[in-house]
Amino acid sequence: MNKRNVGPTVAVLICGMFLAILNQTMVNVAIPHMMADLNVSTTTIQWLSTGFMLANAIMIPISTFLMATVSTRLLFAFAMALFTAGSLLCGIGPSFAVVLAGRIVQAIGAGIMMPLVTNIFLRIFPPEEMGRAMGTMGIAMVFAPAVGPTFAGYMVEHFSWRVLFYIMVPLGAVEVALTFKYLSNVLKLSYPKLDMAGAILSTIGLGSLLYGLSEAGSRGWSDTVVAASIVVGVVFLLFFVYRQFTARVPLLNLKVFGNVTFTMSTIVSVVVNMAMFGAMLLLPIYIQNIRGYTPVQSGLLLLPGAVLMGIMSPIAGNLFDKVGVRPLAIVGLAITAVTTYQFTKLTDQSTYAHLMLLYALRSFGMSFIMMTIMTEGLNALPLALKSHGTAVSNTMRQVASSFGTALLVTIMSTRSNAHFASYANNLTLGNTIAADNVGRFAETVSAAAGLPADVGSAYALSLLAGLATKAATIGGINDAFLVATYITIIGLVFSFFLNRPKSRPAPTE
Repeated sequence: MNKRNVGPTVAVLICGMFLAILNQTMVNVAIPHMMADLNVSTTTIQWLSTGFMLANAIMIPISTFLMATVSTRLLFAFAMALFTAGSLLCGIGPSFAVVLAGRIVQAIGAGIMMPLVTNIFLRIFPPEEMGRAMGTMGIAMVFAPAVGPTFAGYMVEHFSWRVLFYIMVPLGAVEVALTFKYLSNVLKLSYPKLDMAGAILSTIGLGSLLYGLSEAGSRGWSDTVVAASIVVGVVFLLFFVYRQFTARVPLLNLKVFGNVTFTMSTIVSVVVNMAMFGAMLLLPIYIQNIRGYTPVQSGLLLLPGAVLMGIMSPIAGNLFDKVGVRPLAIVGLAITAVTTYQFTKLTDQSTYAHLMLLYALRSFGMSFIMMTIMTEGLNALPLALKSHGTAVSNTMRQVASSFGTALLVTIMSTRSNAHFASYANNLTLGNTIAADNVGRFAETVSAAAGLPADVGSAYALSLLAGLATKAATIGGINDAFLVATYITIIGLVFSFFLNRPKSRPAPTE
């Protein structure tokens, strides 16, 4: 590729990624308002994130086929156009189903875009410069979370969450025009045959598994639909794995797992994404729904952490080129594990400054691992397997993000219900001390409000129910963060097995 074209190509790619990530971070802040406006529960609304990541994960393996069949410029423009159309559909959607459909269309575009950008970077930069190159790409990936939540908070507070999608439409249209003007055709076309059976098996398997996990929050783990969905998902995914090892042209070339460095980096990326994305959905719910902070305050709370990640991303890239991935992964995951554990101690008195500091420190830890681990795994592969490695790595990360979100939200919901049931059991008439305390509280409320005894008693009970619900929800969120801590510790253990290969693969096809 002509060196003069590298700058415009990189600029167009980073702008496209910025828009896709910006939209995702803005949606997280708007979740509480969308729940109220669309009249859906937490376990339902989380499908706007889970469904997006699921559709994203399904499209990433297919993107390998598309990258070898459609020219780079046309494919990126098509992906950006799909993302733009999905944004418009979300904006005008009158119901949750229509908004979810729009999110899935967005995800299809993003699912093509992300691995395409990574593959182009792997093609135009040599391995010894990949740390710095991916660090540069990481600036866009973390600058979007820096401005997204604050901007979204202001828009939601003063206008409507729909504006967050409307604004993507003109920006996406401009990006499509810039793609045709500046993006070069970088990747070679080989026109492989699409493994349709693999695509069907992976779609059914991933869809069923994540549906079962998501529904467990409202139906319970013992529900027949939940159990059947999880079993069907696992069975179809096993068939998918078998298909990939036996197909002449597999959808995902799982032989990349024969490379130890790639395998270990993928495992660490999977557990990091599970912990990170689920937590990113829980925090706005706690900040806005439980603590009563405004969307703007919610966005500002996340701002320092995102800015810190933006500053650290190129620094981490340079350190990666010098010292390798293992020390960065160990330090980053240790910081992330400790700070995630601190989020298990949330109360209704946790200060705003304390939450901001914790999130900033957690983001600092994650800045060492977000891009470096994936870069190391892909660098360990020979050039002929890099596109397959990119597809496998991105698929695993997106599936992990979906799985983590569904799992942690389900844990939050089920544990909140368990905490509430425990409080209710302690307030039965059989507990004389509790009954006396409730009676005195009802008398105090009746006297303070000037209400008749029976009306005051009912009002007091409703107040107690509200307090119990609030305390139970905080307890459920703390339990979910505890699981996220355990997941992060698993990643920390595996990070000790990461190591830079002694020799880089030769750059031959």
